Amino acid sequence: MEANTKEAVARIAALREDMDISIEHMAQATGRTPEEYRAQELGEADVSFTFLSKCADALGVDVIEILTGENPHLAGYSLVRADEGLSIKRREGFEYQHKAPRLKNRLCEVFLVTAPYLEEEQDQPIHLSYHEGQEFDYIISGKMRFRFEDHIEELGAGDTLLYDSGRGHGMIAIDGEPCTFIALVMKPREANDGESII
Repeated sequence: MEANTKEAVARIAALREDMDISIEHMAQATGRTPEEYRAQELGEADVSFTFLSKCADALGVDVIEILTGENPHLAGYSLVRADEGLSIKRREGFEYQHKAPRLKNRLCEVFLVTAPYLEEEQDQPIHLSYHEGQEFDYIISGKMRFRFEDHIEELGAGDTLLYDSGRGHGMIAIDGEPCTFIALVMKPREANDGESII
């Protein structure tokens, strides 16, 4: 199964219009200017999974509904076989496979990620991403250079990371081969007193 981002942004536009939500509201919810948001909703600019997830939150739907047009419906558990999952284009060259798209009320998003080895990235600053919550990464194969704000770490098979994903973070594959890892993205949820907890 593969998510189509053009269809996803069309669903966002339709939901936003149906719910009478302004572009300005969605821009603020996704951390973009109204012009940047409009370009993404029209499919004129690339969209990330983080953008789609923020849109889903603002619209009060599951991100899988945005990606596939279907609501997750499993309540007890989700089994996804090794060669299955929801393929998502999230970052150029990276392969993301969502490994639990049918479980409703998920507290996290689970991805099998393959980062390509790109020679041109090796001597460049690593691009930083930001999304609320925490992320746990487990390296399956290959090697990764991980950047957390101004800190750089190199990891190999069996190494793990847990970090505040609301702060700048990014990674590239190193040593001439792709790096495959499990990424568990945990969203914050509101405590009864309004304080954000994981």
